[in-house]
Amino acid sequence: MTDLQQQLAFIIEIDKLKAVYRQTTVKEDNDRYENSAEHSWHITLIAQLLKDYAEQPIDITRVVKMLLIHDIIEIDAGDLFAFAETKDHQQQALKEEQAAQRLFGLLPEAQHQEYKSLWFEFEQAETDDAQFAKGMDRILPLVQNMNNQGGSWAKHKISQAQVLARNSYLEKSAPKLWQYVVEQTELAVANGWLK
Repeated sequence: MTDLQQQLAFIIEIDKLKAVYRQTTVKEDNDRYENSAEHSWHITLIAQLLKDYAEQPIDITRVVKMLLIHDIIEIDAGDLFAFAETKDHQQQALKEEQAAQRLFGLLPEAQHQEYKSLWFEFEQAETDDAQFAKGMDRILPLVQNMNNQGGSWAKHKISQAQVLARNSYLEKSAPKLWQYVVEQTELAVANGWLK
């Protein structure tokens, strides 16, 4: 198989991400569920818009690549609700690693290694780039839930502590955005959208 054939096979395969639905709804489209492909596009744009809030120097091109590919594994593994039980997250992590091997394995070797490496870096969230990328992935649902009168938070009876823990990457990577998160969760509690 040529490199082009492998790349085209990957391109066709990732179209399936449009059929993976999340818990967040799109208020402007009759509250239908958001799919993971739109989520990836949205956070990629957010990262570019908010890059100046990064506390540490980041390589926005690497951040964007991470955000564009981070949910591709959901094609095989599915989307797990962010606030699912710990045991469910542990099982999901195993499914996602297998999915990363298969999906990025469709690519020519050099791209396979690059994308798989970026995906693992994002998952481990130890580098400045990955922490900022994780922060962008986590802040969008907050913005969406606040815009949707609590959205999936209210539906699943989520607590302020859970949302703060989920967004904690921002505390170090983008303190001004972290402050925004804290203020928004306090408002959500006052409105009865978070416990």
